[in-house]
Amino acid sequence: MEQTQDKSTMVVFSGDLDKAMASFIIATGAAAMGKQVTMFFTFWGLNILRKEEYVNVKKTFMDKMFAKMMPRGPEKLGISKMNYGGLGGKMMKYTMKKKNIVTLKELIEMAQDLDVKMVACTMSMDVMGITKDELIDGLDYAGVASYLADADESKINLFI
Repeated sequence: MEQTQDKSTMVVFSGDLDKAMASFIIATGAAAMGKQVTMFFTFWGLNILRKEEYVNVKKTFMDKMFAKMMPRGPEKLGISKMNYGGLGGKMMKYTMKKKNIVTLKELIEMAQDLDVKMVACTMSMDVMGITKDELIDGLDYAGVASYLADADESKINLFI
């Protein structure tokens, strides 16, 4: 096992806007410093990567139910505290826009430009009925063993 200071890994478990913002700010900051960054999106974190538009794919009844209940893409995410039925997320986005803070969507594009490796957990995709067609382009798809291999070589490993 070779540990290096040039690699960072992160499990993105949460689908909350504030936690997603934090994960992408850390990831893009580390990538801008020259580190190789792997973000492993699992369970609710997959909602960050969902395309905003509806994608017509064949699903089971339970998969359709999951799809209806989960937010679709970064613009639909709520915040982890004081969300108040979506009002908190809208207030946060409004305040961020007024203060010229980059959006989550812009941070995702920045991460892709900086070659941050974004991996969608295939087991979570299967459990939640999410297909590759429903996720943004430019992702890798793998299971936990792939993530653990990257984490073994990293000095920094975060869980958000």
